[in-house]
Parts: sequence; C-alpha cells; structure tokens
Amino acid sequence: MDETFRAIWVEEVAAGKFDQQLVQRRLQDLPDNPLVLAVSHSSLNYKDALSAFGNRTITREYPHTPGIDAVGKVLEDASDTYEPGTELLVTGYDLGMNTPGGLAERIAIPAGWALPLPAGLSARESMILGTAGLTAGLCVEKLLEAGAKPADGEVLVTGATGGVGSIAVALLAKLGFRVAAVTGKLESADFLTALGAWKVIDRETLAPFASKAMAKPLWAWAVDTVGGETLFNVIKSLAYGGGVAACGMASGAQFQANVFPFILRGISLLGVDSVELPLEKKARVWDRLASDWYIGEQLGRIAEDISLEQAPEFLARLHRGHGIGRYVVDMAL
Repeated sequence: MDETFRAIWVEEVAAGKFDQQLVQRRLQDLPDNPLVLAVSHSSLNYKDALSAFGNRTITREYPHTPGIDAVGKVLEDASDTYEPGTELLVTGYDLGMNTPGGLAERIAIPAGWALPLPAGLSARESMILGTAGLTAGLCVEKLLEAGAKPADGEVLVTGATGGVGSIAVALLAKLGFRVAAVTGKLESADFLTALGAWKVIDRETLAPFASKAMAKPLWAWAVDTVGGETLFNVIKSLAYGGGVAACGMASGAQFQANVFPFILRGISLLGVDSVELPLEKKARVWDRLASDWYIGEQLGRIAEDISLEQAPEFLARLHRGHGIGRYVVDMAL
C-alpha cells in the first residue's frame, strides 16, 4: 500500500539537541511486522518525553517516532491472528522505544504485542489509562496480593499528580483505601482530592527522613512512582508488615539503604514492571480496569485531549516535570 500518514518525528539536529515535528510518512517506512493498525488514540508518558529528547537508554537510534501506547483497528495482519477492523490495544514491549510508536496514525507490530480492547472500555478511556493505568493497576494488585486491606491504615502514593500516581489514587480510593497523596505541586490539591485522596502531603514532608535509619511508622502501605531517595524514605516510614509497590525512577535509579526497615518491621519492596509483562497477565489487569476496577467517573478528571500536532508541546511539558494527569492524543483532532 502506497499510503501516507502523520507521525511525530524526532531528529537529532545538533549534538545532543533533538527536534520534534509532525511529518508525513509512508506505510512502507514502517518495520516489517505482520500487524498493521490504524491508530485512533495514543497517550503521552514520561518515557515518551525521554525518547523525544534523546535519552538513548530509551531509544538507541534516531530519527524515531515515540509513543509507548496505542489503540486502533486492524488494517492487515499477515499472521492471521486478528481480523481486519478488530480494535486492539498495545502498551509496552518495544513500541515507542526502538520500534516506531503510537504517536502516529499507523503502527506495525508483532501480533503478540496486542490484545483486544476490553469490553467496557472505550478507545479513549483505554488511552487515558494506557501504560500509566496498567502500571497503577499492577501496583494495586501487588499490594492486595501482599495482604493490604483498607482497615490497615493509610496508603501513601508518591508522584500523585503524574499519570501512574493519579490513577493509583483513584483506584485505591475506589477500593476503599484512605489515600495520602504526595506531591510537589500543592496547587493541584483540589485535583487530587477530587480523585479521592484522603489527604494531600507536600513531598518535602519526606525529606527529613533521609538522615534517619528509620522513621516513625506513618503509613500502612505505599505506591512509589518516584524512586531514588524518596523510595527509601517511604520504606523507612511504613508500619510493621507493610510494603511498597515501586514502579518509577524519575527521581533516580539508586538510593542509600539499610536493612533496618526490612528486618525490624518486616517491610516488603514489591517491584512492578508493565513493559515486558506477559500478555496474558496484562490482559488480566486490563479486564479488571474495565470491570470491577472501572473508574470511569474519575477518568474524565484525569484526562486532557490533545491533537497529534500538539504532542511536541506537551512532551516538552512532561520533560520539564510540569505534567498533570494524563494527556490523550486523539488522531481525529
């Protein structure tokens, strides 16, 4: 097919300087993968911003099209896995990293990366959730598997205004937990309480814990989307038998630790990955997000719809740490 489509195109225009533009590409420019989708919606994630600004731990070679999330209909499938017109959801794997991603009207991927859009979710809702929602769902699942119950006490969520954090706040509140939302953007307190946060805490509240081997037990459980020193400050301040589901490293990939919280309080560090997770496990969480964990009323509060043309502007906003909630890229705008 000699077809053209719009895509975000990231190029290195000078040493260490990257430019993001909306361009026309051809279908034959895509990788030789069997499944071709006409993308209706995508979303913006912090990882997309890193890719768009030249982070080579995310994307090795440029020019490149970012976008780790996409939903759309099958145009063709040489693997005969899906019929044309089937609406499919793709999150993670190599999409938007080193494989041209969802910030484009067409993608070509292995069939094993996609799953049917769950009944109960619209295409737009699936991208309000996207990788962030899947990750938040996996964090909640980890806490529940570890024995977390609303009666245990407050659950802390760090980076609460971000994509994963905001959805985690809404999910935990729906399940009856009292959520303490941590943010450096206290001007967004109303946004967080509208999602169901029990209280909103300045992230500086955690800073004094850095000099202590352990802190006073303040929270029963936690979801940490930040990493770095923040993660260990959270670990130090959990109550006996608690745990933290850790899924991010925006604040750093390393922290200085000691064994006291793990040995003296029995704290668990629960790692969460949503990228290389087997498809059947992704499908299980997506089905829950579409049914008993459905937060439809809250999704509207989290999301802002933007056009593909606006994506570079909002990627820059995310890269500067100024993002709030979720940005959904609607290809029809």
